Amino acid sequence: MFIKTRDDNKKEIVVAIPLTKGTEKTRIKKRSMLNEYGFPVATRTDAFCQKCYVEWQIGYDVVIAEPDKLSRTTLKNQRFIGANGKEKTLYELSEYIYYFYKWGVVSNEELTSIRNFLENIDLDLLLDVNKDYMIERGHPIPKKLFNIDFEYTQVKYPLLIHKFDPFEIITEIKITEKQYAVGVQPMLYFCFPVTELKTTVPLVGRVAGKKENADFVINPSNIQVFLEGLKIFGILSANHKKDIISIIDVILR
Repeated sequence: MFIKTRDDNKKEIVVAIPLTKGTEKTRIKKRSMLNEYGFPVATRTDAFCQKCYVEWQIGYDVVIAEPDKLSRTTLKNQRFIGANGKEKTLYELSEYIYYFYKWGVVSNEELTSIRNFLENIDLDLLLDVNKDYMIERGHPIPKKLFNIDFEYTQVKYPLLIHKFDPFEIITEIKITEKQYAVGVQPMLYFCFPVTELKTTVPLVGRVAGKKENADFVINPSNIQVFLEGLKIFGILSANHKKDIISIIDVILR
């Protein structure tokens, strides 16, 4: 994602959301119920409907040494050392909060409160190690399919959903195995209906145009969603906690 426009007078940020390409960051999906598994939508051929929503794996930093990613942020010099030892700067979630803090919409007290909350969390309660939210694997049982012998088991992945009242925005935390290492990783997504997006022609009932983007507006009425999202990020793991505390220090300095 990238900031399309920033209005210091209106205290408003417009973020461009791609509608036609499913990236590792955003996808248009469809589901009937909140806790239902969503399925990707081919937006160039299938019309948007009321069941369509944006799944946004929002980030909070970029690595300074990666020029392509660094080019996406407007804050290239708000630097800190991440929990992984790499030099980073603010991006997306932290980038938005930075501006709203500078505009006086987000207060010093609010950020300090989040920092104190995270500082006092017991590391054993963080989601990547909390025994109440571990991936469950059932006992294997023999199964024969097409005359081939298998061991059949079920794997259950924890899913935590938080609603940002009174908005139609939710956050989903999915706890999955790490792709290239041993252990688990909680993944955080912002999800909201496509009706929250701004376009010249309403989306519902039509397909997306070629390389079309839509606008998601962040303003004083909904910035608290992102502030609360920052707090939630900090409970995912020890590394997330350290990063968020460092980010708050950068914003407050």
